[in-house]
Amino acid sequence: MTHLKKATALALLMSLSGTVYSTAAVAAPDYAKIEERKNAKTKIMGERTGKKVVKAFDLYNEDKVDEAIALLKELEPSSDFDKATVNRYLGSMYAQKENYAEAIKYGRLAIAPDALNFKDQADLYKLLGDLLAGTGKFNDAIKSYNDWMDFTGEEDSKVYARIAQGYYELKQYNKVVEPADKAIELEKEPNKQYHMIKIGAFFELKQYQEAVKVGETLVKLFPEDPQMWTRLGSFYMQTEQYSKGQTVMEIAYKKGYFEKENHYKILGSYYSLNEIPYKAAIVFEKAIKEGKIERVKKNVTAVASYFHQAKNLISAAKYYEEAAKFDDDAELYRKAGSLLLSKQKYSAAVKKLNKALELGTDKKGMTYSDLAEAYLYQEKYKKAYQSIVKAQEDPRTRKFARGWATFIKDKAQRKGVKI
Repeated sequence: MTHLKKATALALLMSLSGTVYSTAAVAAPDYAKIEERKNAKTKIMGERTGKKVVKAFDLYNEDKVDEAIALLKELEPSSDFDKATVNRYLGSMYAQKENYAEAIKYGRLAIAPDALNFKDQADLYKLLGDLLAGTGKFNDAIKSYNDWMDFTGEEDSKVYARIAQGYYELKQYNKVVEPADKAIELEKEPNKQYHMIKIGAFFELKQYQEAVKVGETLVKLFPEDPQMWTRLGSFYMQTEQYSKGQTVMEIAYKKGYFEKENHYKILGSYYSLNEIPYKAAIVFEKAIKEGKIERVKKNVTAVASYFHQAKNLISAAKYYEEAAKFDDDAELYRKAGSLLLSKQKYSAAVKKLNKALELGTDKKGMTYSDLAEAYLYQEKYKKAYQSIVKAQEDPRTRKFARGWATFIKDKAQRKGVKI
């Protein structure tokens, strides 16, 4: 009998798209029996059943699927082979209608008597596994895939991968790697998804070093794939291998492989962790200017912080001020003012420090102390003294401010300025 001309919708959609893990179940095929089945005489349906099945297929090919199903269900075949064949076709038609519960039901009925011709029985085991997996019955799907291996004595990379996927969906992560490895071993061309199945399992198991090893393999197998580089770069962060992570992310950056904002952030983090904050600042600054990183407060503050760490204080102050403007952040204005003061930019420092006070900074003592210093170096002694007196109101700076108050007052008197 001719096979169905139309593929089932589910079979067309079945593909690996996630991460899964499993232990390949041990098949125990009886090779003598397998050979006997393969060499057995091909069975054909009885004439009476066969004629009605042909009519059913005529209806099916006219897109009258419901009528075809109804006709097949009216049949009462006498032999196990005829029953199994009719049930197989019913299962396929129900799958075409996306009625997977009925498709699975009739698929199981077709398999049960072990009466179909070898290839049809083998194909049905695999299709049943796909249907079961597609409806979330992963334990049953894994069993069906293993039954296929048992029945045929064959191994298939896609079947092992689907077994791995099933274990992953069942959250049995410790069982994923073995079938995934078998899938990798049997595949003629490297398949990224099979490796990603392993990585997913290792992450769920918190075995990050193992995940890194797989990531390193993927970079070697697919050196032109940007995601392999950026993914491995992020993995190194999990294992605190900051030097390796920086190297990988630098290569990806230079090759133009960065596709997400987070990639720039990871590289910036590596530069900072490896005590090269200036490079982090430059990468962030450039990415913001080019629109690769969004110009929002958090990211602008990061640029400021990196410049601050690198002791490039003028640039740091500039970006702290820019970040402060997003929502009138008093603390960032204070930081900008303090850095400008340290670089002897007294007039600019005064503006930022007064802005911080205006916005209600909770570090008033420190802000007034810096403000007093900025005024002092501008020889604005009255304002310097007024500021240092205000600094005494904060218990955190009171002692320091009292000492400075005396110094400022004496300095003013020597300059002939009355406080």
